[in-house]
Parts: sequence; structure tokens; C-alpha cells
Amino acid sequence: MSESKTEYPIIPPEDGSARRILPSIKNNFRLKNTFAALRHRNYRIWFWGQMISLFGSWMQNTALAFFVYELTKSPAFLGYVGFAGGIPAWILTFYAGVAADRFDRRKILIYTQSGMMFLSLILSLLTITGIIESWHILLISAGMGTMNTFDAPARHAFVNEMVPREDMVNAIALNSTMFNTATSIGPALGGIIYALLGPAACFVINTVSFMAVLIGLLRMNVKPIEKAKERNSVFKDIKEGFGYLFAQKTIMAFVLIVITISLFGISLVTIFPAWAVNILSGDATTNGFMQSARGVGAVIFALIIATVNKYVVRGRILSYAALAVPIVIIVFSFNRSFVITLLLLALLGGLMIVIYNLCNGLIQTLVDEKFRGRIMSLYTFSFLAFAPLGSLLIGSEAELVGIPTAVQINGIILLLIFSFIIYRFPRLKKII
Repeated sequence: MSESKTEYPIIPPEDGSARRILPSIKNNFRLKNTFAALRHRNYRIWFWGQMISLFGSWMQNTALAFFVYELTKSPAFLGYVGFAGGIPAWILTFYAGVAADRFDRRKILIYTQSGMMFLSLILSLLTITGIIESWHILLISAGMGTMNTFDAPARHAFVNEMVPREDMVNAIALNSTMFNTATSIGPALGGIIYALLGPAACFVINTVSFMAVLIGLLRMNVKPIEKAKERNSVFKDIKEGFGYLFAQKTIMAFVLIVITISLFGISLVTIFPAWAVNILSGDATTNGFMQSARGVGAVIFALIIATVNKYVVRGRILSYAALAVPIVIIVFSFNRSFVITLLLLALLGGLMIVIYNLCNGLIQTLVDEKFRGRIMSLYTFSFLAFAPLGSLLIGSEAELVGIPTAVQINGIILLLIFSFIIYRFPRLKKII
């Protein structure tokens, strides 16, 4: 479905007819518009429960990365851990998308969140008892990846069941605000707790934090969207999903953008522990503040998008952000100042969240409900599968040519690919 169900098309026709006139932010701005989706009870319960859980998740993610680097002293092994988490996405993502279209999404989330809590508990016990080895971490990472593979498409598609269409982009922006608030605070707390109490404390806190989102899901009163009674085979459903994607060129462009930034952009965080120790002469706390700086920028930019998304040409903003990200990455690669590092990471986190938010929101707005779960599984595959592959690549690059050079290579590749996508899809900049 190439047009939204509004009076004017979200993608203006080439002849310029029926062009939507954007409302003036000066005359229409209200602070409550920034938090419009929180008016809806189910989304409000989800928002706060998920935020608490994400604080724990980011404490664990940050602590685990530094713990792995302390165990192995290898940037490449950091990449192996990330890649292990992505293997399930390559195998199971499309089945997960079909599941999100066929079954109750709330129940899927209850199962996946419970599974992640159990895996976090195992990690905690192995660390507390002192018997943990590197291969344990690889297996747990793969297990978490399996849960995430089914969790992500159901979670993205579930937004449509919690808020009406007019608040969809706002809810997605608030989801990112929630995620990145946790990203901005959780890693710093994780770094401090790691330094004071060790990694096991971070893992235990994460295990307990899953209770918040599980209680929230159980308290919701959601009427699931009616599923099609006639079902095709799983393979036919997957084939239909790909056919729909290839027929929708604009949605395809968004997916390509997400694949590119996941492969060569977001994977930069994989080498933060090595950068903190080898480039900045820091420790676990330094690593935590680097992660948090990225989150602070993302929170600020996500709130801006939540506020102004109805008043700007979103395709143009997306294009500018895509070109700015590689430039910031290249500048970052030459920097050795801790303060400037934090400022650059804040800017980078903000620009990346603009890209993810706008791609997610515009896909959700354009997609046919019949294909929502499958298309969102392709969207999440673009992240869950390619970000770990990017982690493997940048970790290996860092060992071969050095950490700064690896970052420079990724920045140059990003700039070339994004320039090509914007050139190949010229109508991208006109999407409103």
C-alpha cells in the first residue's frame, strides 16, 4: 500500500498534484503532542514497564562487553559475541514475522521476555559461582538472539494494537526515547556498579528488571487484531512478504538504509571497550560513559522527532541524517579527547535514532496491515542480523588494521552507500 489512509498521500505524486500542506509548528505546537501516545492506558503500561526492563538490559550489555574484553583481551572476540547473537536472526526472522501475523502478539512477548529473564539468570549464576567461560557467553548470546528474533517483530507490530493510527509515529518516537533514556543512564550505572561490585551485580539487576515488563504485559487489556482465518503454508506467507516488499520501492529503500547503518554504523559500539582502554586509557567506567553519551544524544533527538514529526518533510530529514552519520564517524576516528569523544557520540546517537525512528515510523504508516508482522520482521532482520555481522567485521578489522583505521573504513563505506541510495531513490527526500 503506497499511500496512507489520509486525505493527502504521504508520498507526493510526481506531477505535484494533491500535495499535502504541512501544518505550521509555530501555530500548532503543544507540549502534550510530544507525549500523545501516553494518553492510551495500554501503551502507558507498556512504556514504563519496558523502560525499567531496558535499564537492566543496558546495564548487562555494557557490563558483559567489558567482562568479555577483560576475559579475552580481544576486539575480535567482542565481535564473535555480537555475531553469535545475530545467527538466530539469519535463520528464524521470517518465521518470527509469520508468527507475529498469525498469533497473539502480547503472548509472544510474554514468552520471549520470560526466556530472556531465564537466560540472564543463568548468566548471573555462572558469574557468581566463578565457573563462567567464554563459550558460555557465546551460547547465552545466541539464546538471547533467538528470543530477540521472535520478540522484535511482535514488539514493533504490537504498537499498532496499543495506539490509534494518528499516534503511531509518536508512539514509535517515544519507544525510542524510552530505549535511549535507558541507553543514556543504564551503561553509566552499569560501569559504576561493575567497578564497585563486579559484573555479576549487573546481571542480577537485569534478571529482576524483566519482572516490570512482564507484569505490564499481564495487566494489559488488549483486544488482538483479528487474524486471517485461512492460512497459507509458512513458506507461502514468507514468499508473499518478500513479494510485497519488492513491490513497494519506498519501503525497500527504508530497509536498505537500516541494513546499511546496522552493518557499518551501529556496530561501532562493539569496539567501545577496546576504544576506552587502548585509545582513551580508561576502564569500565569510561566504557559506560561512552555508551551513555550515545544514549543522551538519542533521547534528545528522539524527543525532537516526537514533537515535530507532523510539521517537517521527514524524507528530507532522513536523507540529511544519513549523510551526516558517516561524516561524524570519520571525525570520531581521528579524535583522542575524552570530552570531545562524548560530544561526538551524543551527536552520532542522535543522528542514528533519527534514521531508525523515521524508517520505522514511515514503514508502519505505509504498510498494509495484512503484511505488518512480516514486513516488521524484515525491518528487525535488517538490524538483528546485520548489526551482529557488522560487529564481526569491525572487530576483525580492528585486529588487522587497528581500531581507528577500522572506524575510518566503516565511515567511508557508509558515506558511499548512503549517497547511492539517496541518488537511486530521489523521491525519498519528498516523503512527508
